[in-house]
Amino acid sequence: MKVFVAGGAGYIGSHTVYELIRAGHEVVVYDNLSTGRANAVHPSARFYEGDILDKTRIAEVLEVERATGPVEVAMHFAAKLIVSESVAQPLAYYHNNVEGVRQMLAALVESGVNNMVFSSTAAVYGEPPKGECFEDDYTLPINPYGETKLASERMIKWVSEAHGLNFCIFRYFNVAGADATLEIGLDKDQLTWLVPLIMQTALGQRDKLQIFGDDYPTPDGTCIRDYVHVTDLAKAHVQGAEYLAQEKNSLLLNLGSGKGYSVNEVVNAALELFPFAYEYAPRRPGDPAKLIANIQQAREQLGWQPYLGLKEILQSDYSYRKSLIIPSLLHSRESQDL
Repeated sequence: MKVFVAGGAGYIGSHTVYELIRAGHEVVVYDNLSTGRANAVHPSARFYEGDILDKTRIAEVLEVERATGPVEVAMHFAAKLIVSESVAQPLAYYHNNVEGVRQMLAALVESGVNNMVFSSTAAVYGEPPKGECFEDDYTLPINPYGETKLASERMIKWVSEAHGLNFCIFRYFNVAGADATLEIGLDKDQLTWLVPLIMQTALGQRDKLQIFGDDYPTPDGTCIRDYVHVTDLAKAHVQGAEYLAQEKNSLLLNLGSGKGYSVNEVVNAALELFPFAYEYAPRRPGDPAKLIANIQQAREQLGWQPYLGLKEILQSDYSYRKSLIIPSLLHSRESQDL
């Protein structure tokens, strides 16, 4: 099966490409490298540089690929995704996230690609009354990021009805960790997620970790989140693509661990592995108190099951970041010697 992966040089996209190739599939990566890394693209994948807002370029790549067999499934990972940034820059988020999906859908319809896997988010649920999210729960995002993803989901559904597109929409919860090879991981300059911030502090890149808010309506006052290992998440995308190619039916599924951990609980679990300092800070805008995935539908419809837990998430992320620091330090010392 040939799979087109928009955003395949980014964090989740690159891990999905690795898992697609491990599963024996042919992969075409499309990325503008604005936040993705060229060295994160698997060497067995074919890479095309291009923007998600450029329908002509996407259609061109799909046409070039047709010479060796048509693309059967397209995946979309090319979105802006920082909640606090979306609150400050809503126009930029609507432009990239919604218009980008529209342009890609137009290219897929024009090119006859009938299967799409879409990277969505638990942020579409907003503040769920019970904290545990089911796929048929009411959706009322509380930040522009969640709104743009929900708008994209709805657009995909309408295009499905009009043009026979089969889709698999995955609503992610908190994704973290790194590939077991340590060849790829979350390698970004701007980080707002708890696990990488813990690692930066533990590795001396930050003086202190800031815990945003200790007055939420939760047992210990800190936000509760569902953490899923990026490798487990990537494998779900492989299963989703295979399902679409074989079954020609559409799915909308939560992807998480099905377990909730407070920020304090994650911090304490990390402190058992390595020391670091932390302090409490005011709440960030747009953060709900509790988000946990119900993943029963993913188990039943895809046969998907997360296998890697919080300890594996923390250890793999730490090891990956440490592997990045050592070559950097060696290069710095070599430069000083010169």
